[in-house]
Parts: sequence; C-alpha cells; structure tokens
Amino acid sequence: MAKKAKSKEAKDDLKQEIMDAAREMFVSEGFERVSMRRIAEKINYSPTTIYLYFDDKADLLRQICERTFRQLELSVKSISKSSKDPVEKLRLGINEYINFGLAHPDEYDLVFISPLPLSKEEDFQLSNGKEAFDTLRSAVSECAEACLLKNREVETVSQTLWAGMHGVTSLLIKHKGFPFIRPETLIKSVVETLIEGIRK
Repeated sequence: MAKKAKSKEAKDDLKQEIMDAAREMFVSEGFERVSMRRIAEKINYSPTTIYLYFDDKADLLRQICERTFRQLELSVKSISKSSKDPVEKLRLGINEYINFGLAHPDEYDLVFISPLPLSKEEDFQLSNGKEAFDTLRSAVSECAEACLLKNREVETVSQTLWAGMHGVTSLLIKHKGFPFIRPETLIKSVVETLIEGIRK
C-alpha cells in the first residue's frame, strides 16, 4: 500500500516538473517555438515520458492554464469570505486577484498575457477559467441585487472590472522599468477607482 502511494507521489512530482519546465519555456520563448522534445531535454527525460502525462503540447498548455485558473478561483473565494458586505467582498476579491498575479508572474503571464492558440467558446465554458470569472461575476451580481451599483448590467460591470484588474497586474509584471509609484499605493488607487466607478 505504501509503495503505491509513493509511486503516485513520484508521478505527481514528475508531472509538476514537466509543467513547470513547459511554463517557463512558453513564457520566455513563446508557445509556438517550444517543442515537446525540447521540454523533455530540459528535464532530462525522453519525449515518450511526457506523452504518458499529456496528449500533446496543446494539452500540456491547457492543463497548466486549468491549474492556474483553479488556484486563482480558490484564492479569491477564500479571501472574499472575510466580509459579508457585498462591496467589501468585491474589493477584497479584486485585491486578491492582483496579488495572485504578482505572486505568480510566470503563470499569470502565460495564461493572461502571452499570445496563446485560439480556443473555442465552448472550451472556455467548460474550463476552470469560466469558474474563476464566475467568482467575480457572482460578487458583482451580489452588489447588483443589493442595489449598490450604478449600472446593474452584471456582465458589463464584471468585464469592466476585469479589464482594470488585469491592466494593473500585467503592467506591474511586464514593465518593471517604468518609474511606478509604490506598487501598494498604485494598486490601492486602481482598486478604489474601480470600486467608486461602479458604486451607486
């Protein structure tokens, strides 16, 4: 019994090693330039080994994205439980989204910034990406139901907030040479501007 558990742990570790190496290469070189063979070479395994865990390069990318979306969803949901006030929950969720991106810059870059192969809308509907976005949409919906928003069009408000959240996160990740004010001050200003812009 103990042997099986160890074997599973070793397989999980190897799968994570493959995903970590692929993520790093996708971010630094671009998805199209990276081959499964080169990923295998980076971790000193044969390409055949990688195919035991992933169908192809697209599947490897999909699983990296799904894991990142899931981590983001759980992180935002967890912090949002800190308050019962709808607007404060939304504020906390926005802050956590930005903090998650800054704490995981490679993952954020790959999933939200780097050009990726186009996926079909139905793929998004079945993904953890939809679940992560639904967390934001749910918080906005709660504010709308409490009549706390200027605009009660939940989808419009949700996408507007995401555009703002993504903007400051990606700027802080990709433009480190820009003379930003203190990141904490900038983030607070952006979040408060977003909240005040939608609140009644």
